[in-house]
Amino acid sequence: MIDIEFAWSAVGGDPALLPRVSTVVREGALQGRLPVRELARACVGACASAAAELGARRAGLAEVPGVRVDDGAVATAFVSERHLLVDGRAPVTFAPLSRFWRTADGWVRTHANYPHHRARLLGALGVPDDAAAVASVEAALAERSALEAEEAVYAAGGLAVALRTPEEWAAHEQAAAVAGRPLVERGRLDSARARVLAPIDGDGVPLLPAAGLRVLDLTRVIAGPVATRTLALLGADVLRVDAPRLPELPDQHADTGFGKRSTTLDLAADRRAFGELLAAADVVVTGYRPGALDRFGLSPEALAERRPGVVVAQLSAWGAYGPWAERRGFDSLVQVATGISAVEGSMEQPGALPAQALDHGTGYLLAAAVLRALTEQSYEGGSRFVRLALARTAQWLVNGVGADDTGDAPDGGPGSPTEKAPYGGSDSWLAETDSALGRLRYARSPVAFEGGPVDWARPPGPWGSDAPGWI
Repeated sequence: MIDIEFAWSAVGGDPALLPRVSTVVREGALQGRLPVRELARACVGACASAAAELGARRAGLAEVPGVRVDDGAVATAFVSERHLLVDGRAPVTFAPLSRFWRTADGWVRTHANYPHHRARLLGALGVPDDAAAVASVEAALAERSALEAEEAVYAAGGLAVALRTPEEWAAHEQAAAVAGRPLVERGRLDSARARVLAPIDGDGVPLLPAAGLRVLDLTRVIAGPVATRTLALLGADVLRVDAPRLPELPDQHADTGFGKRSTTLDLAADRRAFGELLAAADVVVTGYRPGALDRFGLSPEALAERRPGVVVAQLSAWGAYGPWAERRGFDSLVQVATGISAVEGSMEQPGALPAQALDHGTGYLLAAAVLRALTEQSYEGGSRFVRLALARTAQWLVNGVGADDTGDAPDGGPGSPTEKAPYGGSDSWLAETDSALGRLRYARSPVAFEGGPVDWARPPGPWGSDAPGWI
């Protein structure tokens, strides 16, 4: 089922809270052949419900605040990178070498937004990095099969994925590994004492469920940063940490950096400074390939030993198991591998979802899982871990079935619409602010509940410009 009931259950939510959710249905929002609107609505609804639940717990409220999911706000937020303006300038979302290419027997999609991925792609194909690179890549790929290109580029550390049908992906060993796991993996790591969360003011405006919590953000690109951006909206002190040698794309940082601070550390050379951050962190969110950070003591088990009571959230493209577990990946590539691009277009002319919905949807689910882990922890104790993968979200989208033909919940059911309205634009869900990066136009968060925050407390600053310490 592609509905909030399934998403809420996936993060361990109490079904008794679902009647507190209402939906504004807007026809035309996130239109696609697959139920993208329903997936987006479910992920945001689960996140808002988890936030309202934790807020009620910390504020001592007799009743959990009601949640309102507006398809317009959700649709706008799911393409936040397209709405961003920096001093009136629209960002570049994909580099010239990040696109579909014809091969000798089909199609392959590459991702080369980052300089090191571009260099590896060109190196794998034996193509010089010059003004003719696009034409040279096109010619090189036209001579290879899609699967041959996929393997050659990945072997060189680059990113390329062959176009598959849903049936072809279902027969793949990686698909079987992913399908065998729940949408949201959740677990307890030890028997650490229940964390005492400081009470928050239930009469104040806004209600900030994550106030006072320290979140160490070790994520990149969209899904992980969307999750931590949401935790920042809810009051958490979020510190994003990147390696100095791997700068984030400026526009991507601007879009997903709201509410956060940003610093750089070499995890090998700056062990002491990083250890001090870990010693005071309540939540650690990682978005690198499974196992990539283990050598720095960042596996869930090692983190729980170093910081009892921590919540560890892990995100990957392909999942933590199977032959592709260690492969890099992005939303656009997961769409191609799992058959989404074939469904939204065809094997002759591949298409794409109306938004990078795997990234955004998984990001809101990740934030929901963290919030629910904090709530559970406040009752039962124990260090916790949650784990999600874009490929598992894709499997849900491709194989899930909506509540009915329109994707609307039955009358009186969880998430029932309070109203139906047209979707004629996005201005109502956009805002502007001055920042150290310039004048920003941006999408507001779609996470909304009674008395909750409506915007971030601070705009993003320059990448890596903050000190490596907590507020």
